[in-house]
Amino acid sequence: MSDLQLSILKKVHDSNGVIENTLQVPEFADIDANTLHSNLTSLWAKEMITFSKIEIDQWNLTPEAESFVTNGATPEIQVVDEVLKSLETLTINDLKAKLGPIGLVGQGKAFKNKWLSKDGDKLVAKVDKLPQDIVLEELKTIKETGSLEDKKELTELKKRKLITLVKIVGYKVEKAAKFALEIKSYETDITAEMVANGSWKDAEFKPYNFNSEGVYPQSGALHPLMKVREEFRQIFFSMGFTEMPSNQYVETGFWNFDTLFVPQQHPARDLQDTFYLKDPVKAGKPEDMEYWDNIRKVHQEGKYGSIGYRYPWKEDESLRMVLRTHTTAISSAMLHKLAKDPKPCRLFSIDRVFRNEAVDATHLAEFHQVEGVLAGYDITLGDLIGFMEDFFGKMGVNGLRFKAAYNPYTEPSLEIFAYHKGLGKWVEIGNSGMFRPEMLESMGLPKNLRVLGWGLSLERPTMIKYGVSNIRELLGHKVSLDFIETNPAARLDEALV
Repeated sequence: MSDLQLSILKKVHDSNGVIENTLQVPEFADIDANTLHSNLTSLWAKEMITFSKIEIDQWNLTPEAESFVTNGATPEIQVVDEVLKSLETLTINDLKAKLGPIGLVGQGKAFKNKWLSKDGDKLVAKVDKLPQDIVLEELKTIKETGSLEDKKELTELKKRKLITLVKIVGYKVEKAAKFALEIKSYETDITAEMVANGSWKDAEFKPYNFNSEGVYPQSGALHPLMKVREEFRQIFFSMGFTEMPSNQYVETGFWNFDTLFVPQQHPARDLQDTFYLKDPVKAGKPEDMEYWDNIRKVHQEGKYGSIGYRYPWKEDESLRMVLRTHTTAISSAMLHKLAKDPKPCRLFSIDRVFRNEAVDATHLAEFHQVEGVLAGYDITLGDLIGFMEDFFGKMGVNGLRFKAAYNPYTEPSLEIFAYHKGLGKWVEIGNSGMFRPEMLESMGLPKNLRVLGWGLSLERPTMIKYGVSNIRELLGHKVSLDFIETNPAARLDEALV
């Protein structure tokens, strides 16, 4: 047993069985909290004491504030003192030469307190004698007691970076069932020697603690975003969907924009919205040149009942390499493959997309898109609405509202809204629509095979489920590892909104 443990037991005994706060005991006040805690834990394991933590907020002076206490005056008082002592007019430059950098600090505070005024570049005292240095007195009080009753002044000192808040840890210690001033040494293992000489029969062994936890193994943890992603995947699988391959982050403008009937002059294709690759700048043409020509005609001249956009469609623009701005580029490629053997199908993808966005509390330059595609013969807008209610109902989101919207590649298009109880208002939770005939018939799909599509971000439901208000606390270098390790898997059957 260490000398510190003996000292703890003796002090508990002398204090009638209770030390109210180790911080108030001179012998323990200067001992490191971690050292004290480990020794208390050792005694607690032997059932000799019980203890509980006491945390106290204490304000400490910064080195700058300590220098004011040492000099006996704050900068503002030093400035006023120099002005009052000056037999001639004192200028700002004169003050800077005498006091250095603190002259500027003190000057500003003196003006704020209306102790000085300016006449051109000359300083004029508005007091006849040196004011009381209240700030210095407050700093001395904090140095002695670690606190200050006036909370307003405390805030002001904090703004001036003259004080910092630290937590001081102490402990309340009490006697336990096996308290004593000495400790017997308990055996922890039976050795071969003890068996041979029979001493194990009379030895006292340390009781085995069945409630103690082993050392937590070093391992990774699934990110909350991935936990919610897995919940979405299971919902899709339960509804008969197949997952699309989505590991291709780089696409051509052809698949990312042109096949989706997004014109080449659309703002979404500007550098302010889309990330373009510098190397390589362009890709080769697709193998299906008939499809390539159909897309050109749909944009430039119109086809399949559409008049098109009536602009000169450029091949080079279509072949530019981009970081995909949506996973709908994958859906387009999968529907093109479906044209070889047209039949009803259900497809989904959940993966990363990239937008040239300004980063703020709700936007990042990359995020995850949840997208579903449902192809069937002669399906209608009513099927889309019914399916959306079924899909979101599996997440616990009911009572949806729909609003007409515009998308280049869907017509009709609907924005999906749900009531957010926490915010007390309706919020948009997704977008949906029926893919345009110009898009589908260009691929060679039959006219009566229609396709419903919808999408939403993965980040928004994750933030709602885990109570995160700033997306930078969910993704990026500011994310707490403890947040990732300790949060349980989300359950989307509990209402998102």
